[in-house]
Amino acid sequence: MAVPVVALVGTFLLAVLFYGITAHIAARYVLGDVPIVRAFAVGLVPAAISFALQAYGPLVVILVSASADFFAIRGIYRLQLRTAGLVTLVHYTVSAIAGITILNIVRLLSTAPT
Repeated sequence: MAVPVVALVGTFLLAVLFYGITAHIAARYVLGDVPIVRAFAVGLVPAAISFALQAYGPLVVILVSASADFFAIRGIYRLQLRTAGLVTLVHYTVSAIAGITILNIVRLLSTAPT
């Protein structure tokens, strides 16, 4: 059964929104006041990679997207290696915490009586 294009585009945009918000949180934590537009440019990278490589499993997706995220953060924010590495680490930490929290809330709500 084919997946409707609207569902794919909507899911991709939701992923860009999620990664953009978490990238902005990470950048503000490490760098201070930064424009949010740059964070959404960074958010495109892990969202696109996770969509493109989803057939290869989580380990491949995490390694490739973390590397690409590092280079996107370094290029978009014009950072040195160490600072870009720190922003990338914080970005993945915030993304993991937020993702696990959202997943647990969805699972909890799915058990609610109807």
